[in-house]
Amino acid sequence: MKVVKDPVHGYILLDKFALGLIDTPEVQRLRRIRQLGLSNFVYPGANHTRFEHSLGTLHLVDMLLNTLSIDDEERDEVRAAALLHDIGHGPFSHSTEGILERYTGKNHDDVGDLIIGEIADVLETQSIDPSHISKLILGETPLGQLINSELDADRMDYLVRDAYYTGVAYGVIDYVRLIYEMEFREELLVVREGGLQAAESLLISRFLMHPTVYFHHVSRIGEAMLSHATEALIETGLDPNVLKRMDDSELMATLRSTKGYPRDIAERMDRRRLFKRAIYLGKDSVDIERVLEFQNQYKKIESEMAREAGLPGGYVLLDIPKRLEIAEGRSRILIKDEMKHLDEVSQLVRALVDAQWDNWKLGVYTPEEHRAKVEKVARNYLVK
Repeated sequence: MKVVKDPVHGYILLDKFALGLIDTPEVQRLRRIRQLGLSNFVYPGANHTRFEHSLGTLHLVDMLLNTLSIDDEERDEVRAAALLHDIGHGPFSHSTEGILERYTGKNHDDVGDLIIGEIADVLETQSIDPSHISKLILGETPLGQLINSELDADRMDYLVRDAYYTGVAYGVIDYVRLIYEMEFREELLVVREGGLQAAESLLISRFLMHPTVYFHHVSRIGEAMLSHATEALIETGLDPNVLKRMDDSELMATLRSTKGYPRDIAERMDRRRLFKRAIYLGKDSVDIERVLEFQNQYKKIESEMAREAGLPGGYVLLDIPKRLEIAEGRSRILIKDEMKHLDEVSQLVRALVDAQWDNWKLGVYTPEEHRAKVEKVARNYLVK
């Protein structure tokens, strides 16, 4: 048994099996993938990695397994899934996720093709079928809910960890109480009534973290620039499956060494000369249903706006976030032994679900010197 000191959870215990998985190249690569992508443009301390988060998820899963009295054979499978659940993330985490989904047809939870080689060898020592781990990570089995569900160890850790490293004051979650109030009922992970306030605290934290951290406009601009530059690499020959296995430094080095648009974007990021907001509008300022339909044709609209503004392609970026939802509102709560959804029993949660849309913002980004003319063009396309 080895003990690792974690700034969020204190001491994390790692047995021989966990250490074997940690020492594989796929998990070690997570040391070089930032958890929050480009949020360090806003919060300089946000340099924590997917590796630390994976250890934290394992720690919380261990607590859940003890609370739920899961037997040893199933414990090892769930613990392996906790450590491996993020190996499918590309460089800069969610910043390249959309690109990888479009070009590979897989999201970051679909890691079946990565649980091979050394990882499979370590799993074999415990007679674990790699396909079982894939299903757990996708949340396709009852125990998979501990890692991939409305209230899981993954989001408990990342909310607390992201708040800690950004320094914002919104990551106060009584996750210990929440874990102690969890049980399985009809193969569904539920929270007993005594954990209601702890579940509410998680939703409050997530609601506040979205506009201040996850959807901060500077982070969104940086992600849009990186995503477009990365897509340019793919269009000039970079294999998306090679991209998926890169780390942050490798992607930046590739951008810097590729002439034209990728290099220009890399240099802008290196110097923090990011694009600026030409427009930044909430849902009440646009025809929201029409705008959401633009998500599937954003490149065409970007090209048209750039042409009208007299700019080359890639210098007018359209950022249309998905329809915002709080999945945690559908978490199951036991009230007087009756199973209900969290948003049915909590007026606070219902208010948060309704208010979440207030955080939605459409952005059009361009170099600072072109803001005025791009704003005029963008308003003609997007504003009511």
